[in-house]
Amino acid sequence: MTVQGPRLVLFDMDGVLADTVSSWVSVHDHFRVSNEENFRRFSRGDIDEMEFIRSDVGLWKSRKSDVSIDDLRSILDRVPLMAGAKETVRELKREGVRTAIISGGIDILADRVRAETGIDLALANGLACDAGGRLTGEGILRVRIRDKGESAREVMSMLGVRMDECASVGDTATDIPLFRNTHMGIAFNPAQREVEEEADYTVRGRDLTGILDCLKEWDRK
Repeated sequence: MTVQGPRLVLFDMDGVLADTVSSWVSVHDHFRVSNEENFRRFSRGDIDEMEFIRSDVGLWKSRKSDVSIDDLRSILDRVPLMAGAKETVRELKREGVRTAIISGGIDILADRVRAETGIDLALANGLACDAGGRLTGEGILRVRIRDKGESAREVMSMLGVRMDECASVGDTATDIPLFRNTHMGIAFNPAQREVEEEADYTVRGRDLTGILDCLKEWDRK
């Protein structure tokens, strides 16, 4: 970037760092199930985040009763990184910028993306399993889908970074709280108009390095 910029960039994962609509949907597709009804129930407020996870895992277990963490890892290992993800993180690290993932997606993929890109920290949701590695049906909630801002503040506190020193990158309405809790919000291929309207900058195309040009405008924000 070669100019004054943020000290921390927060990334959504699915559709931003990982080239998939959703890590959850990647697993649904593998088992040939649909969570549309579960999503509608969650959107109406009929179920909370934990019940949403339980309902999704229940769909998988209806196809394979002993589905395991290794099964999910095998599925999610096939999800590609977004083009430019490694290069973007490398450039940010070269400039001394910290990076973190804040995702309502599955931690198995978040941990892999963190390892492959060199991102400093990953916060995503997990799945409980028994001693044999089989899913129990329970989830591990680390990121509230309805309030990623809470997670953003948690990460900033952990890393000693202020809101006005932080940028965020997301693509869906659940990322709007990230934008509202950081100095600069960047919409990457936004899925809804409201996401673009809430962001300071919008990047279109399948190359994440495009966000670096936005970060060069940091001093003008």
